[in-house]
Amino acid sequence: MASPELDTVMQMIRARSQEVRHTIEDHRLSYERIMANLPMEDDITTERLAAGGVAAEWIDAPNADKDTVFLYLHGGGYAFGSMRTHRVMLAHVSRAAEARVLGLDYRLAPEFPFPAPVEDSIAAYKWLLSQGVKPQKIVIGGDSAGGGLMVSALVALKYLGEPMPAAGVGISSWTDMEATGQSFVTNAEVDPSVSRDRILSIAKIYMADKDHSAPLASPIHADLTGLPPLLLQVGSIETLLDDTNELAKRAKAAGVQVEVDVWDDMPHVWHHFAPILPEARQAIDRIAEFMKRHTA
Repeated sequence: MASPELDTVMQMIRARSQEVRHTIEDHRLSYERIMANLPMEDDITTERLAAGGVAAEWIDAPNADKDTVFLYLHGGGYAFGSMRTHRVMLAHVSRAAEARVLGLDYRLAPEFPFPAPVEDSIAAYKWLLSQGVKPQKIVIGGDSAGGGLMVSALVALKYLGEPMPAAGVGISSWTDMEATGQSFVTNAEVDPSVSRDRILSIAKIYMADKDHSAPLASPIHADLTGLPPLLLQVGSIETLLDDTNELAKRAKAAGVQVEVDVWDDMPHVWHHFAPILPEARQAIDRIAEFMKRHTA
């Protein structure tokens, strides 16, 4: 049974979904406003930097092992989101996983459409290697668009012959630009934030005039052989549920070790609400356990 705090979270999500937003900038500001209401714990340190020429931010809890890094690719449809929207959630991950988090502010569409975020993710990963971080101590993660980008980055790194990181983590991952999953129909009435129309509209912005089925944009179409172990988390009420299920099916068929967690009643990227939602903290603890197991 879901916690009572979920009602508060759902009210926050519905309030944002009902806002009138005409432009990309409106969406960006709206996302930041809702996340600004979540408190950051006082002992977290942050540092802005350029990681391989890409804007990024270190987010460290006091117990973070300096040799273990969670390279994080934020969600927001490739058009909005930043460390301002994800900093609080990632602070909880750093503490639970006892690892440093390098949150990437990759270039956003429409100013920088596909494949700019993929290029930035690769540049940041290669920068970590150049700094002496061992690949077996790196986990790449992401939520929503960032969850799809996590898989695309792993595929691109494989193509380039770079050493694979220890593992990948996807939260509420968007892996199909064409939105073909049946859950866009079955969960349409219960998902308060993501609709098929919205997904297709954002995909058009990100892809510009490029093929929506391109493997590095829709990684369900990619060759997934040789990828490291994956942990995929998704809420049972999400329209993107089948994006995770289809990715898991295809990754397993390619010989990838995949763990799938479907969380009852949880909305899109519920991890954001870790300061108030017990299920968010529990899901983050599960990510931490997975990371520790694969970077030990």
